[in-house]
Amino acid sequence: MLMNEKEYNGYLFDQLSLIEDIERVANKTNDQEVLELLAIKRKQIERKLYQAPPLVTEK
Repeated sequence: MLMNEKEYNGYLFDQLSLIEDIERVANKTNDQEVLELLAIKRKQIERKLYQAPPLVTEK
């Protein structure tokens, strides 16, 4: 099902929020492997979130 860009961005921001929560725990336990993976996932999500041009062009 297609969704609008605002809704899609909302999902991406939710994913970033989850990553922040997991990072908080990984920092407390000093789990470098998890922190490295989270950094990669954050970059992947941000690449989608801040892509240019946007998913949908205004008509």
